[in-house]
Amino acid sequence: MSHSVDVRVLGPVRLSIDGVPVPVGGPKPRTLLAALAVNRRRAVSSQALADIVWNEQPPDSYQASLQVFVSNIRKALRNSGVDSAAVLRTESSGYRLEIADDDCDLGRFETTRKAGEQASAAGEHDVASRLFGQALDQWSGAALDDLAGTRFADTFATAMNEERLLVASARIDAEITCGRASSVVGELVSMTDAHPLREPLWAQLITALYLSGRQADALDACRRVRGVLADELGIDPGPTLVDLEQRVLRQEPLNTREMAQVDRMNKAMTETITESPRSVRAGRLRLRDGRVVPIAKAGLRIGRMTDNDLVLDDPKVSRYHAHIVPSRAGMLVKDLASANGVYIDEQMVDSGAMLFGGESIRIGSTLLVFEAETDR
Repeated sequence: MSHSVDVRVLGPVRLSIDGVPVPVGGPKPRTLLAALAVNRRRAVSSQALADIVWNEQPPDSYQASLQVFVSNIRKALRNSGVDSAAVLRTESSGYRLEIADDDCDLGRFETTRKAGEQASAAGEHDVASRLFGQALDQWSGAALDDLAGTRFADTFATAMNEERLLVASARIDAEITCGRASSVVGELVSMTDAHPLREPLWAQLITALYLSGRQADALDACRRVRGVLADELGIDPGPTLVDLEQRVLRQEPLNTREMAQVDRMNKAMTETITESPRSVRAGRLRLRDGRVVPIAKAGLRIGRMTDNDLVLDDPKVSRYHAHIVPSRAGMLVKDLASANGVYIDEQMVDSGAMLFGGESIRIGSTLLVFEAETDR
């Protein structure tokens, strides 16, 4: 008889067998299970696991402690009737959690999200809304909620909360396109309160209000976002919001099917930041060995974990070290709370900095040169 394994990381870390919760242990073994689940079906070295479990400060005897944690998790699996050695495998360099995507809330979220994107691209917006809703149902709280305060958990949570917001926004697009704008107004009010500098959310709120017959409220939202951007950043709204405001003022019809094709799912929904006179919209990184890594519209995540876009096998590099992302203001590099920082032309960046072309970016021992494609 095969048993159903379920590992959860989109909320507190949980392990269940056939729907029955299985105790894993304290924060360290739960962190170990979470790291293996995030990298399911891929071997994670003992050194990388030690850095994660002990928050970048592993003891000299970490190998023995890791073995104890693994042994205890295997015992819990075995006591529930699971072939523990097949599920939690020992590799030459470390360990691998051999579970299907359906056996992990993160895997189910990613699979259902991709299906929703495909349905949306095919114009099946009702199906897309349902699939995006199912993806969001995989969450039971903030990602790795019970491990908050550790570098691994906080960085993973930051990245996944962005994904969650994108999917919530995509579901709202689908609902608006299906003629159910009034049903998402309350959700959008909460989202713009929580993320006041994210213009795409304001555009959705203004659209939903207008399509619900609430022109005055839509114009009030236009005034509010204009005030927030002026007070916080000293800038005006972008062209999308300006055009939307003019349409609402003129009481023009809005083509919601066109709006649903906005590249919201193809790029990170970054905070609005100060406009720069020379806007870099695309670029690539060149490594010392001659390799060239293009920066996609969704951005480029850099780190030691294997689910990054650019994986750097360097002990000085954090699991999730940096994120380079195109934004309305240009190309932005963010330090994802890394242990050793991000350096641009040998100057450590505080939390984020703009790239204009020709900069040397040092991450750990790796030197990268940013080559820009400029849109003037």
